[in-house]
Amino acid sequence: MIAKAIKGKRNEYIIATKFGWEIDDAGAITWSINGKKEYVKKAVERSLKNLNTDVIDLYYLHRVDPNTPIEETVQAMADLVAAGKVKYIGLSEAGSETIRRAHAIRPITAVQSEYSLFERDVEEAGILNTLQELGIGFVPYSPLGRGFITGELKSFDDLSADDFRRSLPKFQGQQFYKNIDLLHEIEKLADEKGITPSQLALAWVMAKGYVPIPGTKRVKYLEQNIAATAISLSTADLNRLESIIPLGTITGDRYDANGMKGVNL
Repeated sequence: MIAKAIKGKRNEYIIATKFGWEIDDAGAITWSINGKKEYVKKAVERSLKNLNTDVIDLYYLHRVDPNTPIEETVQAMADLVAAGKVKYIGLSEAGSETIRRAHAIRPITAVQSEYSLFERDVEEAGILNTLQELGIGFVPYSPLGRGFITGELKSFDDLSADDFRRSLPKFQGQQFYKNIDLLHEIEKLADEKGITPSQLALAWVMAKGYVPIPGTKRVKYLEQNIAATAISLSTADLNRLESIIPLGTITGDRYDANGMKGVNL
């Protein structure tokens, strides 16, 4: 789809894509993380073909492979840069030690991790400090708390039967309703400012100095998200928000127990 969208206009875009979750030769995901050098080479060729391009601007390792030294993976990524197939490399959901080891092999341009008012592990674990020290960019995904901050979900039953969020601790049991109580306080500040809770959450991330990547399926919400770039939050606003959900607040893990094994904190 991206190849079709950018056809004839490749130079107008910066393309970022990932590898790591292994896809076999039949095109099926195996649900294993593969960071071996042979797979890095195979994965990039697949992406180049699918994107119909000769170079990827930013190539992320989607998850750290616990069975392959990060040095091996990053050296293979560095080889892709040397070959002109990739311009810059990044990591996703990597901890400080891993980031330092990777950065020593080849400068890391960006690290992507989940970050929102409801998920601040990277802040608590000192990962953001590590990135600042090394001059690495941070790309926060799910800045709307997996859609929780939109306020559209009122109960667990609002999630469709096939919605993967049903497996996430944030959305389960009493934790869901504890989070709803926190959200109500966020909504009060958003109402006072005449903006949506989503816009407030995005403005908070940007006030922290980062560019969020919210997902959306509708033009209406895309336009609202873009409008959040014009919102300025005062120090008092930021303090109020962070007093609602201070560091250390339990809101539920970002994944179930199995999914958390892929988070390299």
